Amino acid sequence: MAEPSFPVPSFPVPASPVPSTTAPSATPSTGSTTGSATGSVITAPAVRARTGGPWSWASAPSGLPPWSLAVAAMLSVQLGSALSVGLIETVGAAGTAWLRLTFGALVFVLVARPPLRSIRRRDVPALVALGVTTGLVMIAFLAAIERIPLGTAVAVEFLGPLTVAAVRSHSRRSLAWPALALVGVVTLTRPWQGVVDPTGLAFAVLAAIGWATYIVLTQRVGDRFGGISGLSITIPIAALTAAIPGFAQAKGHLTPSTLVLAAGLALLLPVLPYALEMLALRRMTPTAFGTLMALEPAIGVLLGLVVLHQQPDLLQVLGIALVVLAGAAAQRGGRRQP
Repeated sequence: MAEPSFPVPSFPVPASPVPSTTAPSATPSTGSTTGSATGSVITAPAVRARTGGPWSWASAPSGLPPWSLAVAAMLSVQLGSALSVGLIETVGAAGTAWLRLTFGALVFVLVARPPLRSIRRRDVPALVALGVTTGLVMIAFLAAIERIPLGTAVAVEFLGPLTVAAVRSHSRRSLAWPALALVGVVTLTRPWQGVVDPTGLAFAVLAAIGWATYIVLTQRVGDRFGGISGLSITIPIAALTAAIPGFAQAKGHLTPSTLVLAAGLALLLPVLPYALEMLALRRMTPTAFGTLMALEPAIGVLLGLVVLHQQPDLLQVLGIALVVLAGAAAQRGGRRQP
């Protein structure tokens, strides 16, 4: 969700997303904190949701500006992604996704008991689809960063929510922003030069498609399940999805140190970003939050440089800048329809 960026994610990817929120439901910031028809559709790659709900005990220190909490959430997402590269080398991309989602699922299930009795038959397809999508997005994103720079993967994945924002705006002019982001991605990757691994790029594109799908599905699920109750259902499904290829990759490498590392990464994404975004959105409008989240590709480049020593050249910096500009501009028209 980038993982859902969780997404992956934000989860919610998640964290991902695994995985952004407008308030604690299983929905990214596709709606306002009151559930109205307005709100940003740009979400972080983790599993993100709307504010309010069972984590009402959380409160931000009064001296901290809300934007700092949003930035901290993005740093947590991208730090979790950068640190996952080492775990990927041990248990593979799918194995890493499986372990992170499993530990994240345990946290969400413990914090919010899944409302199984409130699930209606017509809810099941959307819940299962969202869970499966979350798992696949995290696998795809981690497979991408195994092969291409973190900032590049985040920028490509960002095309997904940008396209959703443009389509939901019902304005032809808004299509210019995904187009601008695409120009930035092409400048960043320069496929004619073979600068970027094509397999890694394909996984990043798959993650972008999955993130766009995730946004659409989270609106449906989030409208039925408030708080983190939706996450307590969909993240376990995502973990089971990732387990299908992930267990085969990870078995034989599940040492105590590997499990501890995976648990720590699960806190970085989706758990910690979820809490930070929830606090930030209590004091920010969804549009302001979404605009700020457009910085995520730049933060991906920064963490790739600091943690993974991935040095971007001038053209790559320009490409990232175009993606960030497109993401910020898309917030002017990215509104949820009733």
